[in-house]
Amino acid sequence: MNELILVVDDETRIIKLARDYLERAGFQVLSAGDGNTALAAARRERPDLIVLDLLLPGMDGLDVCRAIRRESDVPIIMLTARVEETDRLVGLELGADDYITKPFSPRELVARVRTVLRRARHSPPPGLLRVADLEIDLDGRRLSRAGETIQLSRIEFNLLAILAQHPGQTFTRAQLLDRLHGFAYDGFDRSIDAHIKNLRRKLEPDPSLPRYVLTVYGVGYKFNDEP
Repeated sequence: MNELILVVDDETRIIKLARDYLERAGFQVLSAGDGNTALAAARRERPDLIVLDLLLPGMDGLDVCRAIRRESDVPIIMLTARVEETDRLVGLELGADDYITKPFSPRELVARVRTVLRRARHSPPPGLLRVADLEIDLDGRRLSRAGETIQLSRIEFNLLAILAQHPGQTFTRAQLLDRLHGFAYDGFDRSIDAHIKNLRRKLEPDPSLPRYVLTVYGVGYKFNDEP
């Protein structure tokens, strides 16, 4: 069965353009023109990926993203005319997987959809890591600290898995982007900071004084080899 993409935008021209190119690429496409309709469609149809505009009538895209993330790990690509870095970071911190700014190339949209879906299907190699009071089940994609389960998004878990499998090794933001996406990726380096912030908020006993995921200033991040 072809994967189902939910495209959310209040501009019919954008909806039609996205639909034409995505259907031509072999996807099924469902559309919504406002936030409330999009949220209802996501709950009812369970799409494989959502392309979500931030500026929507009624419930805006950030609120839709926030609501979806409370219920689902479905991949989300933000679609927005906003070019400020802050807006992109807010969306990524809410759990979006990627972003595209308007005006956009429909071919780029198709490529990003394929990339994010490919990444969503990717799982870290099987194994079980125990570090201090953490237990990271790479095969089952489960994390617990002191016996208590911690819920991570897919991208947060993959990021933790990359770092935890190489304790003490420093990764630049570009290297982490490449490993998360599976190939050299012209992405938004600060998106890694947003995902690290989310990961620390869930993982660390005190996110302001991280114990596990450490910043190597001027370089990137590493997993503490002596937590």
